[in-house]
Amino acid sequence: MKKFIETLRNIWKIDDLRGRILLTLGLILIYRIGSYVVLPGVNLEQLQTQNGDAEGLAALLSLFTGGAFSRASIFSLGIMPYISASIIMQLLGVAVPTIQKMQRDGESGRKKVNQITRWLTIAICLLQAPGYVASYVPLAARTGDFHVWLAVLILISGTVFVMWLGERITDKGIGNGISLLIMIGIIAGLPGAFIGEIVVRLGGNGGGMFFLLVELVLFLLVILASVALVQATRRIPVQFAKRAVGRGNDQMLGTGARSYIPLKLNSANVMPIIFAQAIMFIPLYIVQSTEATDSFWLDLADYKSFLYNAVFFAMIIIFTYFYTAITINPMQMADDLKRNGGFIPGIKPGRATADHIDTLLSRITLPGSIFLGILAILPAFAGLAGVKDGFAQFFGGTSLIIMVGVVLDTLQQVESHLLSRHYDGLMKGGRLKGRGGAALSGMGQTAM
Repeated sequence: MKKFIETLRNIWKIDDLRGRILLTLGLILIYRIGSYVVLPGVNLEQLQTQNGDAEGLAALLSLFTGGAFSRASIFSLGIMPYISASIIMQLLGVAVPTIQKMQRDGESGRKKVNQITRWLTIAICLLQAPGYVASYVPLAARTGDFHVWLAVLILISGTVFVMWLGERITDKGIGNGISLLIMIGIIAGLPGAFIGEIVVRLGGNGGGMFFLLVELVLFLLVILASVALVQATRRIPVQFAKRAVGRGNDQMLGTGARSYIPLKLNSANVMPIIFAQAIMFIPLYIVQSTEATDSFWLDLADYKSFLYNAVFFAMIIIFTYFYTAITINPMQMADDLKRNGGFIPGIKPGRATADHIDTLLSRITLPGSIFLGILAILPAFAGLAGVKDGFAQFFGGTSLIIMVGVVLDTLQQVESHLLSRHYDGLMKGGRLKGRGGAALSGMGQTAM
């Protein structure tokens, strides 16, 4: 406890870090306040009476937006249109040579891609906002001041503003802004869901304290499994060639340095599950917009159905391989090793090294993607086992994995600031496990 308090003091001593944290907290506060601002002309009490409690994927949408979706807030669409636009740009980056060139052009290319993503986000909002107003805000909840065109304009503006908040946090704050906003929306629903589960379990037919304790133990085990998935790495040993040290007759051969390349079990982090979840929202929009009664679409909109979980599981595996392939380039890693005089013992430099890294990456990506998929569909099993829907969403699934991944990534950034100022890190050993050490510079995995 003493070391923890000392670490907090060290964080406060660093002006730059303190300013970044305060800015991040301020922007998050603005986001949370905005999630309670209801669209003009909407009777919130009548809206909640008409729609009742959100269920299925509607509950997930409300979870990701911190309840803004169910409150008809100005931030009802949240950041999900931006996530959808990012998915489309990632796919175009594989198929369209022009986008590929932009992605390789460094900072200038990244700015162009970001600008296209922003415009694509607005285009997606133009499709989603009218559907949300038509399907989720019933006529009975609309007052005389309600105008559809004004509500659509505000929803689009709200998403653009949330996107701007996320970018400001990334640039000037601490952590990845988009990920933090998603995480904050998720955490906002956790206390209420937990209290609701306690009330149900301690009620007359809820099973009592014993079943509540069993749930909590299983919940902690799932959290540990999520942390293990995020932190697990496969280290490839690397040897650097011996170099001459000194001058003239005093010259001697120095000992080659030893290091390693850390390949994460889940190199794509939380991106596959976010991408897959964003696509799985599409059936919900179809059901809400068209009032579809076909069992196929209804099953795809029900997170407890076999069809939904089978498709979700398969998509996570596909996106894990896809995102790993576009973010990790074994040939580039092999070239960097060769240029710096490094090599993997027993493996020839160049193409052989790239093939070796690619083989190891393929071997660990399969179990990593399967493990990620299992964690993602656990809420369905928890719901079928009798856990209340609100709390079941935190029993693994998208919400918990995003929370774990974002928290660990943010802590790693805080730790980097501490270590760069010669303070102790957040952990006793000085570094978060699997996120530092002697990893080769520039070869760490991309985090969300």
